[in-house]
Amino acid sequence: MWSICKKELSQFFGSLTGYVAILLFLLLNGLFLFVFPESNIFDFGYATLDKFFEISPWVLLLLIPAITMRSFADEFRAGTYEILLTRPLSHWQIITGKYLSSLIISVMAIVPTLLYVFSVDRLSAGGIDVGGIAGSYIGLLFLAAVFASIGIFCSSLSGNSVVAFLLGAAVCFTVYSAFSALAGLPVMAGGPGYFVDMIGIDSHYRSMSRGVIDTRDVMYFGSMIFLFLYLTAHTLQKR
Repeated sequence: MWSICKKELSQFFGSLTGYVAILLFLLLNGLFLFVFPESNIFDFGYATLDKFFEISPWVLLLLIPAITMRSFADEFRAGTYEILLTRPLSHWQIITGKYLSSLIISVMAIVPTLLYVFSVDRLSAGGIDVGGIAGSYIGLLFLAAVFASIGIFCSSLSGNSVVAFLLGAAVCFTVYSAFSALAGLPVMAGGPGYFVDMIGIDSHYRSMSRGVIDTRDVMYFGSMIFLFLYLTAHTLQKR
């Protein structure tokens, strides 16, 4: 499992592609937070990272499928997946190794954003809400973990990495925001809207962003990760 993880990491950082992907993530978030009108903290007037945590899921929605799109698609295209199966590894060990590498890369992209916290804290007059920011970061990490599992699953569906990327981005978008949008329809007012909203990631992410780590939210994210990794294993076994 760890050999697979190390191989994936070395391939990702073996070219400029990996570094450029992480740099673009940091650059986009920095532009939205400090430069672009109507989203930067200078126009907002308050030293807060709320805009960053609103924008980051949308950037991750594109970044993580780009990280995971080659996980299995390139193996299928190059015919190396059959060779991979000859190694003393189970399907779950192969999947876990590839998933962990994608998750590590995602975390490596998120960690440098702590510089934003330091910068905003220095700009603030009375300090920032550390509890809320800590909860938001935990939620962002869980969000990245779910997106990584979705990306791995979509990569197992196709031998074309571009198709895997598009599928991954589409599924991430649907799971993240479609249920919240559906719950907001007038026909869903009342009880149905609440339950539909709870199916999507957005409501659980917003819950953690308030600085409250609820066991139900943690169980939800864990269940989503297991679901998509299980679907990946089922897809590979059918092949």
